[in-house]
Amino acid sequence: MRFYQYEKCESCHKAKKWLDEKGLSFESLSIREKPPTKKELKAMLASHEGQTKKLFNTSGKDYRDPEIKSILPTMSEDEIISLLAFRGNLIKRPFLIGDGIHLQGFKPELWNEAFEKITGL
Repeated sequence: MRFYQYEKCESCHKAKKWLDEKGLSFESLSIREKPPTKKELKAMLASHEGQTKKLFNTSGKDYRDPEIKSILPTMSEDEIISLLAFRGNLIKRPFLIGDGIHLQGFKPELWNEAFEKITGL
């Protein structure tokens, strides 16, 4: 599994602690320096049933930038994926992806449910 996080993100710290407590192995990556790949973003988008807005950190100042806000409605899905693959700070975090796992944000109940389905943990 690949765990994308931002070091100053409290939700990311909680999610990492949760993963560690469950004894799950994962590769930890800085979402700003090494954003998820286009393939990973497309897989996450599919888990959100094509709702591109769910990929975004909508509370972040980068998302609220008037330049970004003005172009988003005119962008295609591929253009949005390319933007996110280039600017990881726009992505909702934490972002966890692996075999059968597609999670964004940290809600322990949803993470428990997702892992119970694939691992029985």
